[in-house]
Amino acid sequence: MPTATITKSLKTSNAMDHQLPSTLLERAQSLPVKPAPVTLSGRFVRLEPADVASHASSLYAVSNGSAIELGERQYPPYDAEALIWRYLFEGPFDSLEAFRDYLQEHIAAANALCLCVVEVESKKPLGVVNLMSNVPSHLRIELGGIWYSPIIQRTPANLEATYLLLSHCFGLGYRRVEWKCDSRNERSRRSALRMGFQFEGIQEHHMIVKGQSRDTAWFRMLAHEWPKVRLRLESMLYGNC
Repeated sequence: MPTATITKSLKTSNAMDHQLPSTLLERAQSLPVKPAPVTLSGRFVRLEPADVASHASSLYAVSNGSAIELGERQYPPYDAEALIWRYLFEGPFDSLEAFRDYLQEHIAAANALCLCVVEVESKKPLGVVNLMSNVPSHLRIELGGIWYSPIIQRTPANLEATYLLLSHCFGLGYRRVEWKCDSRNERSRRSALRMGFQFEGIQEHHMIVKGQSRDTAWFRMLAHEWPKVRLRLESMLYGNC
């Protein structure tokens, strides 16, 4: 077969291989830029749309470095900057008013949905997660702006919250869910890998955050990877129950 014919055949084949189903293209045009409010319920946590009046005071109380009492559980005074806010764009906050402004800004973001993490056992707000940087026209969204009070760090809360978010995003039809963090944030990087995200590399000098240069570590999960990851996360969370 002549070279020109082979080249034309390969180009046609590649174009056909990359053509997306009409249902997926329709979904890309129908999803809103600001994700629709949703409540996601699990065994350990419930994710509900963040609300300043309902959540701000409780969230501030468990994230400002003061001692925490939660039923019979206690957590001593701690360094909030080191344990929560160091690698985030905002915080720590020196007043409830400043914290309320931060929360309202995330709630009002045009391409994001801010969710409060409520612990099922205590019924207390103990963290924040965001569906953010939403680009529905490309079926791409990010999990970010994530933090938890130290009293529930190293519990199933983070794993289940991420599981619920991934289930929701891929259920809506997204093809790609991203996770980004400061390259120095080893805890976040380990979490991303543990939860099944794939490391894609580091963008150097990606941002300036709190007056510092930030190199950003990129992770992602694709829709065709989700079924296998879902089974693994469910096993980690719930065993054979």
